[in-house]
Amino acid sequence: MRGPAPRPCESCPYRTDVPSGIWAQEEYAKLVGYDAPTGEQPGGLFQCHQLDGGSAASRVCAGWAGCHGRELLAPRIALLSGKIDADTFTEIVDYQSPVPLFDSGTQAALHGQTDIEKPDQDAQRLINKVTRARTDLRPT
Repeated sequence: MRGPAPRPCESCPYRTDVPSGIWAQEEYAKLVGYDAPTGEQPGGLFQCHQLDGGSAASRVCAGWAGCHGRELLAPRIALLSGKIDADTFTEIVDYQSPVPLFDSGTQAALHGQTDIEKPDQDAQRLINKVTRARTDLRPT
């Protein structure tokens, strides 16, 4: 697992400039758990939505790292279990986003869910882009 990208993806649910309705309801719901006190958070690393799940290119979500940073439980667990090294841990907890992010997973989720039933044209463009990039989202 690699550290965050230099900037959150164009469709990152944590970015304040991303249209609402890009991701499924259950994806937005995942963001809220990382607002909990550190010891009560999910233990898994939050991966970038732009990349196929489980691919060798997997990396943590830059928006997730930028929003939650030092308060995250998951990088601590990943470091102790050997899933990431010390450099990657530092990249995650010290990450500073060059673009504005929501202050919490809850804010990001509320924004993202607003137009989930009827995404606008900008949202649909991003949905199509992600679907083309992610082979695991294509119909079989």
